[in-house]
Amino acid sequence: MGASVATPASPAVSAEVTAAALPQACPMHQEAQPVGTVTPPSGCPMHQTQNASGGPEMYTLMPPPNQMPAPDQPFPLSVTREESTIPRHGTDKKWVYPSEQMFWNAMLRKGWRWRDDDLKHQDMTNIIKIHNQNNEQAWHEILKWEALHACECPCGPTLKRFGGKAKEYSPRARVRHWMGYELPFDRHDWVIDRCGKEVRYVIDYYDGDINKDTYQFSILDVRPAFDSIEAIWDRMKVAWWRWTS
Repeated sequence: MGASVATPASPAVSAEVTAAALPQACPMHQEAQPVGTVTPPSGCPMHQTQNASGGPEMYTLMPPPNQMPAPDQPFPLSVTREESTIPRHGTDKKWVYPSEQMFWNAMLRKGWRWRDDDLKHQDMTNIIKIHNQNNEQAWHEILKWEALHACECPCGPTLKRFGGKAKEYSPRARVRHWMGYELPFDRHDWVIDRCGKEVRYVIDYYDGDINKDTYQFSILDVRPAFDSIEAIWDRMKVAWWRWTS
């Protein structure tokens, strides 16, 4: 989202526990960032961060992530954070996933209480693995769409920001539901930078079967939002290719 979480792999947590426990807006990538200019990736001027007087892309001093155990926490949790493969806009760094402890604290802030679900330490480890895999899978799907624009953005896209909209079902999800299919258990909107152009992607997450080797759990429906003629054209082209392949 690179050290791995300092806990062993194990049988995966159930789909019901995962869907219930994942907070709608992940605490995913909060980390202290100094004000000022950071070194951009070499050879790609599109991904430079502005300095302290440069406007909206300036990194401000963020409070450190909450890695302290909760007062009534029943077991210790790892504070190790895994680095993703997702490039972070304005810097040569990647986005970083939350630790087990950060994820636990985020769930508590959203009103969840561990006694209600009797969540075990191993469940928390599995939730983190599934969460990270979901995000890697989403980015991989976005890159497939962005391959349509490789000529105009040879540096490749970077992720600028994201947000959870679990209760705001997309029009496509609603149409599918009217046709008898299940609603997604979560939705994210990711905004990427395509060499200076902002592009929003909609990601619907549906329940799937867990892969115990890769921790891939969700079935993802990833596509550019209908925010521009270009996005509409991309979706029309891909729909035609899928129909005729």
